[in-house]
Amino acid sequence: MSKSLSRLTTEEVDQYREEGFLVYNRPVLSDAKFVGLRASFERILENLDASERPEAMDVPHFMYPELFEWAFDPQILAMVEPIMGPDLALFSTHFICKPKGNGKRVPWHEDSAYWVGMLEPMEVCTVWLAIDPSTRENGCMMVIPRTHTSGYKGFSEYDDVDAAHNVFSTEIKPILRDESKTVYIELAPNECSLHDSRVMHGSEANMSQIRRCGWTLRFCSTAVRFSQERFNGAHQVYLASGKDLGGNVYADPTRPHPEVMARRGASQRYRNAH
Repeated sequence: MSKSLSRLTTEEVDQYREEGFLVYNRPVLSDAKFVGLRASFERILENLDASERPEAMDVPHFMYPELFEWAFDPQILAMVEPIMGPDLALFSTHFICKPKGNGKRVPWHEDSAYWVGMLEPMEVCTVWLAIDPSTRENGCMMVIPRTHTSGYKGFSEYDDVDAAHNVFSTEIKPILRDESKTVYIELAPNECSLHDSRVMHGSEANMSQIRRCGWTLRFCSTAVRFSQERFNGAHQVYLASGKDLGGNVYADPTRPHPEVMARRGASQRYRNAH
């Protein structure tokens, strides 16, 4: 990818590295491309099993390979290349859709805490692309800046929380997080934020009458080594751009992978929805 396609200024890259996140309040995709992505998401949502919560639409690209049209779009990759370099792997994606009126809270967490042993080093940049408006009213993402730095390791101690009201069943212990520093990341549709895998973040429940959905795309340099042993057939990664630098095995983005979803325990309807 040429340097002319970089979407970030030097100052924005510096801010990301210092703060652990960056808010990009500008359109990410072209209008036509974003309309197509949103339509694809709505079709996937319609196929979600009635027993599944829409906040839990994890790794949809395993079953809907058309999503790579957007995941590998040059305008998306140009958000990440200034941070991670031109050789990029897609580690994961997730539609986190909070329905209006009863959207679950996302507890304070670090993404890295859930990926221990899966990749080394722990260097992941997440693009959080807004499908819907994301505001304080409907539970936008919150970040505690600079919690990715040397004073924090990205693997805090956690308490159990009620899974009936939270997307995850654990949360960083209150004594370890300073919520007085919270930054609320408000986005219009087709805007995004970027965050480091080690930064503390979460979001409140959506009790409003406006749905809140974002698509997270998690990228690493291909120099990161992915553990096939820890994946145990229940996860896979994809070469997004450039070449492999870490001796990794990449999945085929042109076909669905129901066998992987089966290993993850996803619902039969979701696995067969393609």
